[in-house]
Amino acid sequence: MNISIIVPLYNEAESLPKLYEWIARVMKENKFSYEIIFVNDGSTDESWQVIRELKDKSEEVKGICFRRNYGKSAALYCGFKAAQGDVVITMDADLQDSPDEIPELYRMITEEGYDLVSGWKQKRFDNKLTKNLPSKLFNATARRVTGIQLHDMNCGLKAYRKEVVKNIEVFSEMHRYIPYLAKNAGFTKIGEKVVQHRKREFGTSKFGLNRFVNGYLDLMTLWFLNKFGKQPMHFFGLVGSVMFFIGFIAVIVVGSMKLYALSNGVHAMLVGVNPYFHIAILMMILGCMLFLAGFLAELVIRNSPSRNDYLIKEEI
Repeated sequence: MNISIIVPLYNEAESLPKLYEWIARVMKENKFSYEIIFVNDGSTDESWQVIRELKDKSEEVKGICFRRNYGKSAALYCGFKAAQGDVVITMDADLQDSPDEIPELYRMITEEGYDLVSGWKQKRFDNKLTKNLPSKLFNATARRVTGIQLHDMNCGLKAYRKEVVKNIEVFSEMHRYIPYLAKNAGFTKIGEKVVQHRKREFGTSKFGLNRFVNGYLDLMTLWFLNKFGKQPMHFFGLVGSVMFFIGFIAVIVVGSMKLYALSNGVHAMLVGVNPYFHIAILMMILGCMLFLAGFLAELVIRNSPSRNDYLIKEEI
């Protein structure tokens, strides 16, 4: 099979028939063998009924229905697991992604050798104040942290080599950083294509401004897991040791100053009421706690069944 098209959706019943017809037309024109996997993320409208009707019309249609709303990452995870095509395409169900982009995305994967190609909606029709400006700031930060030079990391229209989706795990709300997950898994040939952005025809957007706050937190989580996920002691142990050492030196300094004052008959405050002494002791305690946290994290990693999970590219 050439292409698997994964469409996560939530309350998009009105747009699904038109999206299906559009995809089917593009596939037929380019003579692709394909499947369309609609992942219904707990919709409360008639989305699942529409998918069942589309399935009756076409054997290329497949459907996955969640009992409740779990989020886009869960939908993509299940879609990736079910995909059988050599190239996997993801796109949103709101008709803002154009299926006409699929042939070129497929060509970039199969002929130019990309592992992943992300869409870039260079000209957008969203609200500039609530979406465009925060999105630009968000993507600038993501480029800085991940080292992946994509203008629109969270674009829903992406193409993947099959090996990529079978070797990454999308969890929580990490769908925003799939290129980073792919890079961390060793799939480093990541490209970008300018794609058409269309105005929403039906329904309303399912994402609010809180996604930017959550996005930054998720980005920091991914960075930390990639950097120290296998060796947490390298972070907690180092920071804890430095804090303990600084606190220990500070205690010696405070004590030495007190002894010097006593030996020279100079009045000095009691060590117990000196604020610097308490700050130094606090740093030593925090340093010990961080070191212990790193030690316990290492014990957890050592007993994890995935501690020796490595992605093998090829064996001969």
